[in-house]
Amino acid sequence: MVRTRIVGVALAALAVAGAVTVSSASAQDDPTSAHKAKGPIVIGHRGASGYRPEHTLASYELAARMGADYIEPDLVSTKDGQLVARHENEIGGTTDVSTRPEFAGRKTTKVVDGTSLTGWFTEDFTLAELKTLRAKERIPEIRPRNTLYDGRYEVPTLQEVIDLSRRLSRELGRDIGIYPETKHPTYFQDIKLALEPKLVEVLTRNGLNRPNAKVFVQSFEVANLKELRKQLRVPLVQLVDASGAPYDFVKAGDKRTYRDLVTPDGLREIRTYANGVGVNKGLIIPRNAAGYLQAPTSLVRDAHTRGLIVHSWTFRNENSFLPADFRTSTDPAAYGRAFEEYAKFYATGLDGVFADNPDTALEARASR
Repeated sequence: MVRTRIVGVALAALAVAGAVTVSSASAQDDPTSAHKAKGPIVIGHRGASGYRPEHTLASYELAARMGADYIEPDLVSTKDGQLVARHENEIGGTTDVSTRPEFAGRKTTKVVDGTSLTGWFTEDFTLAELKTLRAKERIPEIRPRNTLYDGRYEVPTLQEVIDLSRRLSRELGRDIGIYPETKHPTYFQDIKLALEPKLVEVLTRNGLNRPNAKVFVQSFEVANLKELRKQLRVPLVQLVDASGAPYDFVKAGDKRTYRDLVTPDGLREIRTYANGVGVNKGLIIPRNAAGYLQAPTSLVRDAHTRGLIVHSWTFRNENSFLPADFRTSTDPAAYGRAFEEYAKFYATGLDGVFADNPDTALEARASR
């Protein structure tokens, strides 16, 4: 792996980054208490994906060296049941598989969570086959500099991410947490490659299925979190988007939406099986039709009142992702005034942020 030396901002970030530990027991008592002393935790979203192709060991390592409290692997399954880190099981946009003639015949069309997708899918490859592929930048038009690293890194397994976090924890002298997400759990259950048993197995084998392990487990679906509650002793986080509904609800004919999950009654139900919510940031501070920030909602307060922590996603530095208030030009790839956005969101009292640029999130946290 290519090691990256980071000075200046990164050293400052290391000085302020706290090792926040939330156990399932303490979270049940007061899940916000562990965050109050240090401030909001910073989660390296897919690693430091603003600087390296996402979900690579290089991206995760860079996030940790910048000072991130946690690194976040999204988990999907291989054909032989191994958990690997990809944002989606369709890998045409994040690997070089489309250039590999030996895999041309694997291109296919599938329906994933009700959406038809054409491409190459992790569940059609063994781990050994996936390891022959190399990662590439997912959004090269926004992050052209990241394309410099195309072709350099493998698709990592969950075990490799855990091994990396342990090595860096020893080297950096602080505990680097992991924050895995189960992707499309109903889909993988339906094709007999359920993610949850393997996740429980890997965490248990590594001594991470225990109170005080620096681990969160997250999902956009509900039923799998309820089942994981019976098997895991680490905090669980219900992910909530600004639109749509959990796919397990859709499949079961349950008419509730994500918006229903963040009503007072919805939050009260989440508290029965999870320790927190990971929400689209538009649910905390909405934007109007022109893209400008509006007044904050009561979501953070409502969740805290019901004993839930609140983490929010996704914070990025480029104009194309920022509210109109903080864009610096019409160039979508240019950096905007990201520190001002962080200040607005940190002021709501949230407990953590998912950041593509962890150094920016940490610098903003230090100057609160």
